[in-house]
Amino acid sequence: MVELENVGAPRVSGDLVGRRPAYFESLARSIRDPAELLRRLDLSDELLPAAVRGATEFPLLIPEDYLKRMSPGDPLDPLLRQVLPLDEEFARAEGFVDDPVGDSAARQVDGLISKYPGRVLLVLTGSCAVHCRYCFRRHYPYESEPRQPRDWELALETIRRDSTIHEVILSGGDPLMLTDTRLAEFLAAIEEIPHLNRLRIHSRLPIVLPDRVTDELIAMLSKTRLTPIVVVHANHPNEIAGACSDSLGRLVRSGITTLNQAVLLKGVNDSAQSLIELSERLIDLGVMPYYLHQLDRVRGAAHFEVSESTGRKLVAQMRSKLPGYAVPQYVREIAGEASKTPLF
Repeated sequence: MVELENVGAPRVSGDLVGRRPAYFESLARSIRDPAELLRRLDLSDELLPAAVRGATEFPLLIPEDYLKRMSPGDPLDPLLRQVLPLDEEFARAEGFVDDPVGDSAARQVDGLISKYPGRVLLVLTGSCAVHCRYCFRRHYPYESEPRQPRDWELALETIRRDSTIHEVILSGGDPLMLTDTRLAEFLAAIEEIPHLNRLRIHSRLPIVLPDRVTDELIAMLSKTRLTPIVVVHANHPNEIAGACSDSLGRLVRSGITTLNQAVLLKGVNDSAQSLIELSERLIDLGVMPYYLHQLDRVRGAAHFEVSESTGRKLVAQMRSKLPGYAVPQYVREIAGEASKTPLF
């Protein structure tokens, strides 16, 4: 039976006693207080009331390593903008809802979402290492998902019974919030299902918490009988720096297919220069640009939306400057559709 545990809070789980890894210590030092964030970045206290208010609905959480990549004194820093709560989150905008991609309708059993043929998604944990303000699951009812080992058996049995499923996607939250030990136990259970061929992990941790890419994690993914694919999430070239570059390089050099998906965000990456530089930094590390998502219209994120017409112009500019393999697919997810919808 699989035992799942995350390390989203600074406490010691059984498999960490006596050998707490570096990423666990990094999580413990994460910024959770809006006042501390503003102080650390030398920002005006005028931003504090909105930040405190926003954090009451969707808590602030920023790893120390990610904070260090922000520019002090700049309230418009593109990394800061992704994580700083603003009053705009409380504006009601038509078409922006709690479940913009239809997760609830696609939920087969506890913890298991099935939207597309041949693959299923498992919501392993509600914990993340960073709280992105545009997150399409910021209102997701994680409390309804499995917590105890026995609670995962129904999802696994559902996969066992359906031989048309060939790929399992680990998601959340962020699946790399599980310790290596817990992740290995879960992977072992998935490997026993004979009709599964591929394992995909969607994670922001290699970007915001680079030391989560441990030797143990790489060894685990390199040895599995399943074909491993890691999909990371970076939106701006300033994210691909320092230890983050090192972590991505380690994944690529180990032979693990590594892809990036970004979200088109107003005030973050809505310029051809930013998107081109992001693709170039990824390609230089061997990470393939995969998707550029049109913003999922989740309640609280309307101020991030860029029009589709602008998005198409930006992608056209990328195509004029980059080789084809460096240009991500510009897509939108429409609830109920059998695949992502190309926008260009």
